[in-house]
Formats: sequence, C-alpha cells, structure tokens
Amino acid sequence: MPFLKKPRTTEPLVKQWDKKAQKSGLLHTVYSANGDRYRGEWLDNKKHGNGMQVWKKTGIIYDGEWSCGKRHGYGLLTKFHPEQKEYVRVYAGGWQNDKKEGVGTYFYSPLAFYEGHWSKDQRAGWGRMQYENGEVYEGEWLKDKHDGQGVLLLANGNRYEGAWRDGKKNGHGKFFYLDRGQLYEGLWVDGVAKSGTLSDFGREAALSPTMYPIPKVCLIDAESVLMEAQSYFTED
Repeated sequence: MPFLKKPRTTEPLVKQWDKKAQKSGLLHTVYSANGDRYRGEWLDNKKHGNGMQVWKKTGIIYDGEWSCGKRHGYGLLTKFHPEQKEYVRVYAGGWQNDKKEGVGTYFYSPLAFYEGHWSKDQRAGWGRMQYENGEVYEGEWLKDKHDGQGVLLLANGNRYEGAWRDGKKNGHGKFFYLDRGQLYEGLWVDGVAKSGTLSDFGREAALSPTMYPIPKVCLIDAESVLMEAQSYFTED
C-alpha cells in the first residue's frame, strides 16, 4: 500500500511570522532606523487612516490622514523653528497622493501666506497671496503663478485689475495710480503697458496729484487709433 502524505494542517512558521510582521490597525510609535517615527493607523504594512509622522532630520511633523502610505485627505504640516524654539504652522489643508491638493493655506513666513486652491503641490485655481512687502494678489493661478483674471494691490494703495499669464500682466487690464489720481486702461504684454489710455481718476483725493490735469484727446476717431495700435501687439 502506497504511503500517503498527510496534508499540512497549520501554516509554516515563516508565513506566520510574516503575517505578524505586517503592521495593521492602530499601533503605538514605530521608529525607523534614521530616527523618523510614526504613530497611528496602518493597513497591510502601510500608513493608512489617521496618524502623525515626524521627520527627525528636517524637524517636520505631519498630523492627518493617510492612504496606502501617502498623505491623503486633510492634514496639518508643522516645522520646528530654531529661533522661536517652537513648532510653527507650514501648511493646513488637503492632500492627495502625498502632494498638496484642493483647498489649503501655506505659511511662507509670519507675514507671507497663501490661502486657496492647490493642484499637485502647486498653487492652481483661485487663491489669495499675502506677500512680505505688503502686496496682496487675489485671483487665478496656474502652476504656482498668476494666470487668468486677478487683482494685485500694492503696499502704497495702487492696484492692477485684469489679465495675467505666466506670472505677468498680459492682456487687457486697468492700473489705478491712486497716489497721483490717474488710471491707465489698455493692453499689457509681459508686464509692460503697450497701448491704452491714461486719464485722471480721483485726482482731487490723491495724496500726490499731478501738477496739471490730463488734457482731453482731440482725435476724431481715437478708438480706431487705439485698436490699430493694440493689433500690432496681438498679431500672431
């Protein structure tokens, strides 16, 4: 009678150990060899759910949602400030696939911050940027630059309203010189005013008005002259 091998009723120890090594569920702090540490939820040996990651070398902490080992959902990013000797906010908002995505606020410094939409770690969509020099831009963004319609408010109160492309004034726009009571309206190319009209605007209330008002244009067809000049810069 041939000998029949009895089927194994239990898993090999190697497989049992492998399963036990796979982190899953809520665990206490897990340390990496480089000193980084993570405390939170796991799934199939990957950070998944809510948890806090500390990067020892950079002093950065992420506290928020994870998915399959990557930051995904809402999370808060902070960093240790050596001069203040405390942790300060860096970013608070949405994440997707380990990159800033959706709506969030990024703090560049105590005086400079951006609040608005993000796409793949870059400012994109509608947002408001407060700069350290006191300037404020509110409008559309694309690939981390002003792009679309937006308003730039300068520290001295002057402002630009109009079109942008690749971070520069491009297209039709208005620049209000409120300090001297004038308004320029016309075409801009790569941040330079090329063709338009300059008129008095709020000159009586200006802090440093011009000595004389702007005289009236006496051309019979001033609009045609302006359109012809603008066509020179818009031709392909």
